[in-house]
Amino acid sequence: MNSRVKLLGHPLHPMLIVYPLGLLSTAVIFDLLFMANNNEVFPIVSYWMITAGLVGGLLAALIGLMEWLAVPNDSRAKKIGMWHGLGNLVIVLLFAGSWWLRTGVEDNVPSTTAFILSLLGFGLALVTGWLGGELVYRLGIGVDHGANVNAPNSLSDKEASTTGTGRTSKHAGRTTR
Repeated sequence: MNSRVKLLGHPLHPMLIVYPLGLLSTAVIFDLLFMANNNEVFPIVSYWMITAGLVGGLLAALIGLMEWLAVPNDSRAKKIGMWHGLGNLVIVLLFAGSWWLRTGVEDNVPSTTAFILSLLGFGLALVTGWLGGELVYRLGIGVDHGANVNAPNSLSDKEASTTGTGRTSKHAGRTTR
């Protein structure tokens, strides 16, 4: 199923999710580093990583919702996409709670509750990341209909199924050229 929202020929949602995922995950690592060596810079960095991760997460969620709306109803992909999206919403809420608990605290040092919220968000991200992988790699959501190992560059005006060979073969249930 082709992606609806693209940038330079590629689906935008997977491009956007790397930022919040990386920022929020790294915030947890900086919290752990702070706990290990008490360096006052780490919780400040973690706070701002969470801030940026939340903004990026909301943008990725908006694009993800647009993509999910195009998935056929009553399909396995629609159900998995729903759990993927709801799980990611919970992640954003967990990190938003952690962010809120750090706001106004001297040097943004996380309380135990703030750290646990971030840690839960980090753990849930492993599950929702797997669900996202299931959508793309198993169910083909966001994958060009004509995807194949000899597809032309996505910046060209040619469809992915156009290779110039003129030959068509069957492989894994997908017609490729």
